[in-house]
Amino acid sequence: MPRTIMISDDVYEALKEEKRPKESFSDVIRRLLKRNRSKISDLAGRRTITKEEWAEVERAFEIQRKLTERRRDLLLKVGD
Repeated sequence: MPRTIMISDDVYEALKEEKRPKESFSDVIRRLLKRNRSKISDLAGRRTITKEEWAEVERAFEIQRKLTERRRDLLLKVGD
């Protein structure tokens, strides 16, 4: 049974870009939903992160924090 839904223009454009030849928008949505079916609860307990991996994550966050601070400082200087 067909249904009508409202979506924003940006979502429509994103779906249109995902659309394959001879594929309906319903097919696109169905395909994307199947591809993204996994839930966080499916991942919980599957794998434990090592201390080394966690340290790498922390390093990446620290690098990002420093870059954000540097960018903010540069943007504030431009405004002076």
